[in-house]
Amino acid sequence: MSIFDVLILGIVEGFTEFLPISSTAHLIIVSELLRVPESAFLGSFIIAIQLGAIASVCLLYWKTILLDFETMKRVFVAFIPTALIGFALYKLVKGFLLENLMVVAWALLLGGIVLILFERWQKGISARATPLSTMPYTTALLIGCAQALAIIPGVSRAGATIVGGMALGLGRSDIVTFSFLLAIPTMLAATLYDLYKTGSSFATNEWHLLALGFAVSFIAAYAGVRFLVSFIQSHSFTAFGWYRIILGAIILVVLFF
Repeated sequence: MSIFDVLILGIVEGFTEFLPISSTAHLIIVSELLRVPESAFLGSFIIAIQLGAIASVCLLYWKTILLDFETMKRVFVAFIPTALIGFALYKLVKGFLLENLMVVAWALLLGGIVLILFERWQKGISARATPLSTMPYTTALLIGCAQALAIIPGVSRAGATIVGGMALGLGRSDIVTFSFLLAIPTMLAATLYDLYKTGSSFATNEWHLLALGFAVSFIAAYAGVRFLVSFIQSHSFTAFGWYRIILGAIILVVLFF
């Protein structure tokens, strides 16, 4: 993997991490386009550079993280289903799903259809004005179950969380914020567990590549978060749905021919 590859992948990861279009899917697709050789390090790199995105959320929401204990308790309750499912299916995800473009394509396409249909269903439905700090723990747990679907590359952690939260009655801005916060324990646990399992096999230059990917991902994720927060003020998620459908369809056509 070259420095150019790391720069491109870091930008892609950071900017797409919090959008409902699946950063993992985009990393897999872009690594294929760049012809980065498949390896254990590439799989770990795709997971580990999420730390940069985590750092950007910590910077933007440090007051909530440090001072809003009630909201953070609900974040950790929502994290439980993902932790259990992710730990149980780690080998399947790392050894098969992360290398399967067909799975990614169908997940993108079907997820896009769900996103568009959900937005149409949501029209005219008013969300409850419930602060995150008083959200029922059962709601938080169900949002965590929705997020766990994103263990399939292409589903999108952000998309699953946002759709799950809105279906449970949370406001658009509230669930987007909760999705950002829920990313912290989710991605931190995934990264640390993967590095624990594979980090001892990395060469010194590979650690340097990870550090560079972290830095680039941090900058790109900061921009991605600011973009999404601004976007949802006057737009629905329908455009992301169409983008997913088009991208998934293109991949299926390429794979078929």
